[in-house]
Amino acid sequence: MSDSAHPIVLYVPGLLPKPEPGVHREALLRCLFAGLERTDEAVAHALASTAGGFDLVAWTYDFYREHRDFEIDRGAIDNVISQRAASERDIAEATSWKRKLMRWIYRLGDRLPFLIPHIASERTELHLRDLRRYILDDNGIAEHTRRMLKVALRAATEGRHPVLLVGHSMGSVIAYDALWEMSHNERDHVKVDLLLTMGSPLGQRYMQKRIKGSARLGRDRYPQNIRHWKNLSAVGDLTAIDPRLKNDFGEMLALGMVESFEDDRIYNHFRLDGWLNVHSEYGYLVNEKTARTIATWWRSHDSAMS
Repeated sequence: MSDSAHPIVLYVPGLLPKPEPGVHREALLRCLFAGLERTDEAVAHALASTAGGFDLVAWTYDFYREHRDFEIDRGAIDNVISQRAASERDIAEATSWKRKLMRWIYRLGDRLPFLIPHIASERTELHLRDLRRYILDDNGIAEHTRRMLKVALRAATEGRHPVLLVGHSMGSVIAYDALWEMSHNERDHVKVDLLLTMGSPLGQRYMQKRIKGSARLGRDRYPQNIRHWKNLSAVGDLTAIDPRLKNDFGEMLALGMVESFEDDRIYNHFRLDGWLNVHSEYGYLVNEKTARTIATWWRSHDSAMS
C-alpha cells in the first residue's frame, strides 16, 4: 500500500465512565504495548513512534457527564501488565460452574426477555438502563456518539490511512451501527480494513434485533465497508454470552461483503481488588492474541515494515 499513509488503530470503548481521555488513552496503550512487546517488538516500536497511530473515540464523558478516577484502576493495570498470561487460578475461576450457570441464565434471559427483571443483578440493571438510552437515542445521544466515530473514520480515509477499528463491548455495537449508517444512509467512501470486536454483545438476540439494518435482508442488512472481521471473546465473559459471531453474521462472507471472518477465544486475567473481571478492556488489550492480531495487521500496512 505504497500510496497510503501510516496505519491507524482506532479504539471505541464500551459502557461506564472512563478516565479523562488522555489518561485513558495512555493506559490502553500501556496494555497494548505490553502485549506487542511480547509478540512483535518491532511493531511495538513502530506504533509507539507513529504520531496518531493509536486514536481513542472518547464518547463516554458526553454520555455520563463524569470521568472515572484512574487511581481506582492504576494498580490493577500494573498487575495485568506484569502478569504475562492467565494463571491456573484465573482459568479455574473463568471456567467455574458458577460462571457457566450464570452464562446459561443470561442466555435464557436473552431468549426470553420477560425473565430479565427477575434474573438481572443491580449492575446488570444499570447496563440495561444505559443500553436502552443508546437504543432509544435519548436526546440524540446515540447519534452524537456515532458521529464522533464517523468524524475519526472520515479523517483517516481522507488522509489515506488504513484503519483497524477496535470495538470493546458496547463499542462494538457503536462501531457496527456507525459503519452501517455510513455505507447505507450516508454513502461514505470509508473502508475499515479490519474490524476487531472484543467482548461484544453482538451475539445476543436482544442486540441483533436492535442494531442498524436488522429489519432488512441480504446485502442491505449489513455494513458494506468492512474488509476483514475478527472477534475475540474471553472465556467466562457474560457480555459476550454468545462468543461466536460468525454464525450470526456469516452471511456477509457468503455475499462477498467481507474477505474473512474469524472467532477466537482468550483468557482475560484482569483483577480489580482481587476480583477477576474477564470483561475488562485492559485485560483484552494486553492479551497476546490481541497483540498478534494487531501486529500482523500493522506489518501488512506499514510500508517501512512490509
